[in-house]
Amino acid sequence: MTQTNRKKIRLGDLLVENGLITDAQLKQALAAQKQSGHKLGRTLIEQGFVSEEKMLEVLSRQLQLPYINLKTYKFEPETVRIVPETFARRYRAIALKENTDGSVLIGMADPTDIFGYDEIAKLLKRNIQQAVVREADLLSTIDLVYRRSAEINDLAEELGDELADTDFDVAQMVEGEDLANAPVVKLLQTLFEDAVQVGASDIHIEPDEQVLRVRQRVDGVLQEQVMPEKRIAAAVVSRLKLMAGLNISERRVPQDGRFNMRVRNRSIDVRLSTMPIQHGESVVMRLLDQSGDMLDLDQLGMPADILTHFRKNIHRPHGLVLVTGPTGSGKTTTLYAALSELNQPEKKIITVEDPVEYRLPRINQVQVNSKIDLTFASVLRSALRQDPDIVLVGEMRDQETAEIGLRAAMTGHMVMSTLHTNDAISSVNRLMDLGAEGYLVATSLQAIVAQRLVRKICSSCKEDYEPDVHELAWLYNLAGGATESLEFQHGAGCPHCNNTGYAGRVGVFEMLELNHELADDLRRGDTAAFASHAREHSGFRPFSRHALDYARQGVTSLEEVMRITSSIDELPLPEVDEPVPLSGPRAVVKAN
Repeated sequence: MTQTNRKKIRLGDLLVENGLITDAQLKQALAAQKQSGHKLGRTLIEQGFVSEEKMLEVLSRQLQLPYINLKTYKFEPETVRIVPETFARRYRAIALKENTDGSVLIGMADPTDIFGYDEIAKLLKRNIQQAVVREADLLSTIDLVYRRSAEINDLAEELGDELADTDFDVAQMVEGEDLANAPVVKLLQTLFEDAVQVGASDIHIEPDEQVLRVRQRVDGVLQEQVMPEKRIAAAVVSRLKLMAGLNISERRVPQDGRFNMRVRNRSIDVRLSTMPIQHGESVVMRLLDQSGDMLDLDQLGMPADILTHFRKNIHRPHGLVLVTGPTGSGKTTTLYAALSELNQPEKKIITVEDPVEYRLPRINQVQVNSKIDLTFASVLRSALRQDPDIVLVGEMRDQETAEIGLRAAMTGHMVMSTLHTNDAISSVNRLMDLGAEGYLVATSLQAIVAQRLVRKICSSCKEDYEPDVHELAWLYNLAGGATESLEFQHGAGCPHCNNTGYAGRVGVFEMLELNHELADDLRRGDTAAFASHAREHSGFRPFSRHALDYARQGVTSLEEVMRITSSIDELPLPEVDEPVPLSGPRAVVKAN
């Protein structure tokens, strides 16, 4: 096996020789390494003695190895999988390319790891060429490529065979003593591992007439896997019901529950909902990562002006602040970020939620339970007798809750809540539709923040994009005709983003603060005048402008902007057979 510079090189000595760390820092890192068991390079980075970029630069130059940026590298998943996942994770190595001479290009986070190199060479029985890669990029690529799809199908087939060979009841099987080795348990374990690995927010299990569909929501979009073993559905659903403490013999009515589990050393809270459908029971599970750090307000991605005004309003001694948007738009994340900032020893905070999604210290969190008449309204009435400074109401969904919340805001409490509305302006209509009096809303409501999540373009396959004639027509209306020199990008699709062109999401926001004119409109009950004056409000900037800014910066695509704003702004689009007339020649709309 030929390999440049195969002699053993000590990473610490190499960094000292190049002046990146001192002898004292090396000794300190070696002592910390003995305690943690981590690689020396990782320890040095964690200690703050050297940046990963500088370390990789030295390794690449000294060992005469290429540095490869995995974020932009176009790898083939089939090639990556020639190295088993256990080897890839243990030795921080990834197969990138099979060369025509039979050798394999292997990216390693620590190319000085001779033992890892030898083990991979022994496994592949081929010559190896090395490259240097960032460890974080390597691990995220491993998570992306080594999906559990094939393993899930194999386990589903195994479970189907076991059900076919036995005649006892499904409930007996899922309650058996040897649960750790039961195929249904292995299947669910693998399913959860795969979902956490790709960052799925929800898992949908849906029995059809001939197949079982498992869908995972990643970045707000469902990804489907179909299993032909439809008969396993009852076993899977029954096991999930047991985990959530539900009645496994009741299949005629919907049930809700929750359970906690550890997946890949992370604590995952699972909210489960079942519903009887034509071919069995559908199950939807919301996955909440309890081990992750709570976001603070500065990490939400709010524009600076909105963040400043939002902070000002939540720190008021009293009043109502609403966060609105459709399901899955990040409202709860925003409210919890606000609570984290307000959570001080001198503040008494009570939350009324359905369900309690994240546990926060020092905050009194109440889970509503309609079965025992523990409703939002009843808990809110009791909470106000507990002398709170701040009250969070999970959602204002009826007249009684809205009125109690508004009166609490008027009598010296800071109240925060959510509404399911499309934008900030329509939130007032929603409150009044619930039966809240206009004078109450005018007196109590301080500010409304509306938000949506848009998908970010995958950085690995980002490319220039020129809008078609219909997108230009929509853009012409949105930008008021000023479309010259606007530049856009989109994702072509690659293995890094599962060929979707998108990876990750970012929030877009709009905020409306009430002034005297808007409050007077509400006291008169004139919602039409309120909407008109709100759009003319000097501080109001609608979703569409914020989203378009992201598109112009190459953060998201024009398609995403249209998706989240077309139903909100209701802009009239001209019927066009030719490009829309602009103020000059037709704009050339392309990307950086």
